[in-house]
Amino acid sequence: ESFTFVINGVPIFAKGSDWIPAHSFPTEITNAFLEKLIHDAAVAHQNMFRVWGGGFYEEERFYDLCDRYGILIWQDFIFSCSIYPLDREDFLANLREEVRENVARLRHRASLALWCGNNEMEQGWEGWGWAKPEMDEQMMTNLRELGETWPPAGYLVQAAEQIKPLADWRELRDAYLQFFHHTLPAWVEEDDPDGIYWPSSPSSDTPFRNVNGQDRGDAHYWDVWHGRKPFTAYRDQYPRFMSEFGFQALPTLPTVATYADEADWNMNSYIMEHHQRSGSGNGLMLAQMTDNYRTAKDFPSLVYLSMMLQAEGIRYGVEHWRRNMERVSGTLYWQLNDCWPVASWASIDSFGRWKALHYAAKRFYAPVLLSLHDYGPLIDIHVTSDLQKLWEGHVRWSLQTLGGEVVEQGEEPVAAGPQMDTKVRALDFTDQLEGGEFSRKLVFVCELWQGGELVATALSTFAPNKYLELADPHLETKVSAEGDELTIAVSAKSLARFVELTLDGADAVFSDNYFDVPAGCTRTVTAALPAGWDGNKARAALKVRSLRDSYR
Repeated sequence: ESFTFVINGVPIFAKGSDWIPAHSFPTEITNAFLEKLIHDAAVAHQNMFRVWGGGFYEEERFYDLCDRYGILIWQDFIFSCSIYPLDREDFLANLREEVRENVARLRHRASLALWCGNNEMEQGWEGWGWAKPEMDEQMMTNLRELGETWPPAGYLVQAAEQIKPLADWRELRDAYLQFFHHTLPAWVEEDDPDGIYWPSSPSSDTPFRNVNGQDRGDAHYWDVWHGRKPFTAYRDQYPRFMSEFGFQALPTLPTVATYADEADWNMNSYIMEHHQRSGSGNGLMLAQMTDNYRTAKDFPSLVYLSMMLQAEGIRYGVEHWRRNMERVSGTLYWQLNDCWPVASWASIDSFGRWKALHYAAKRFYAPVLLSLHDYGPLIDIHVTSDLQKLWEGHVRWSLQTLGGEVVEQGEEPVAAGPQMDTKVRALDFTDQLEGGEFSRKLVFVCELWQGGELVATALSTFAPNKYLELADPHLETKVSAEGDELTIAVSAKSLARFVELTLDGADAVFSDNYFDVPAGCTRTVTAALPAGWDGNKARAALKVRSLRDSYR
């Protein structure tokens, strides 16, 4: 019921992502590229992958790397979003050999945490219309139309038309129940008696009942993406374990440029829609973008805004679930990686370039997390710790204008208990906002300190970003290089939201990126100096922008 993973006697909060095949042609995956992907997940404090059942059983080198980097593996058996002929003896005989070979191959792995029967098939039987004993032509028509925008329905149509007459679906449902709740767990018990088995993702372990429930088991939540709900809907969810949820963004502009000429840099062009995993994806991104940001002034700004939209949305959800870690035991966002250059839910694109979400993940998965539960003029300051010992420090907070004039400020000691969330302070700014008149001009800034070290910054606005009266922050950068490390200090005269740093001509990974710089403050980040570069070349190649630069 708790769905809590316990490692060597220590219960943990699982922090990670869903893993898909790293390339559409697996033989093209080099050892260096594979290691970089897994290394970059570990750098972002991830401790678990769910190997998605729609992919394939990975090679030994993948599990070698997960063992080495300390990333737990939730291993789906390779069944996903479809109906299989599990009532056929010859098919089951083939599956018995597949399961025996892969369980024997992987059961000794230190990283192996869970065997899971399938991806979203129980959900299909409960909620996608699979359970009907007969499916009339109108249902098939509806599914074909849905299949144009939602892949699982497309798989369902294929299954219905090719595998079995529609009138026999009840037999397939019974075969599903027998296989995933009796046969497959018995095989796992025989081949890996120390292993842990879970029937499906999502599941409550009560067949075909409350699959995505909040009381037990794991959940997939797609009402924000497919259902077009606002990001605030994440805070209505309190699952035991959130094993899949996500939101799309375009890949970085250099990646877009590999498949689209500048003449095609339009969200409705053939090329841009072809490189889109979800049929309605571009429209869903643009709709949420309209809710949150002003219209982008050009296509590069649109790419930037899409990445900020994704990063902010997933951050909003993960911080909420980590604040409620006494009930929620883990979050795995969909997805870590891409198999081709495309607009998608990934935080790292197919070339290994970090999108804004991956930098955000490094912050929201940090062992000590500073977050704000903000609702109107009310703000609660939280510190969530995954450490096994007391963490002590202090927070400094201020209510200030976008230009940096302080309206109210304070400092609070922090004693964050081990493996728990601690509410530091509850604040009410109703009087200062005067009925909302100043909501577009004020910002709440909170900093977490330990000694003289700034550990984290959190920021909350009282109006959507599109309504903020942002001025040109007059960003200034100071660049220095020592040895093979590049240091960049970024200063702002007024609030700079979502500061993006890039090095023209290099795929740099910074210690932080897409971060806020409050008025009068300086933020310093580092990066590896590209081979053959010096400080002067880096200084000339550095490009910096913030949210204010994305619109006219």
